Amino acid sequence: MRLHGCRRQGEAGGRAEKQVRNNKGAPGIDGVTIEAYPDFAKQHWSQVRQALLDRTYKPSPVLRAVIEKPDGGERLLGIPTVMDRVIQQAIVQVLSPILDPEFSASSFGYRPGKSAQDAVQQVKGYIKQGLHQAVDVDLSKFFGWFLLLQNQTSHLPW
Repeated sequence: MRLHGCRRQGEAGGRAEKQVRNNKGAPGIDGVTIEAYPDFAKQHWSQVRQALLDRTYKPSPVLRAVIEKPDGGERLLGIPTVMDRVIQQAIVQVLSPILDPEFSASSFGYRPGKSAQDAVQQVKGYIKQGLHQAVDVDLSKFFGWFLLLQNQTSHLPW
């Protein structure tokens, strides 16, 4: 499937930039703010677009930030550049309508039209049905666990 051949490529880019602007957010490692992005994009978009088409585009490193949690803990953030956020958003806008129908109805994370409150309502319904066990899956933790397991079992034939 060649998604970069979509006829509405310019429209998707414009909608993506608008969404990133609406989300606000801090500048990434390059220091380019959302307000400065249009001028930055005018200067750099042709090279970025060609790199995307050539499949040689490499996102910039993320800016690391730490946010203090109310309970005293810390939340580590990685802040992408505005350019990378626009590209990511354009990809989401193209792929979501294709992939979202294939997701489980019980999947609520980062899905359009779904929220944490919707997940709580579904769980309450399950409890009313007599179900009392839940499984929480965090893919980012899974991959860390999988790599650890893989390293510890490298001597096994599978």
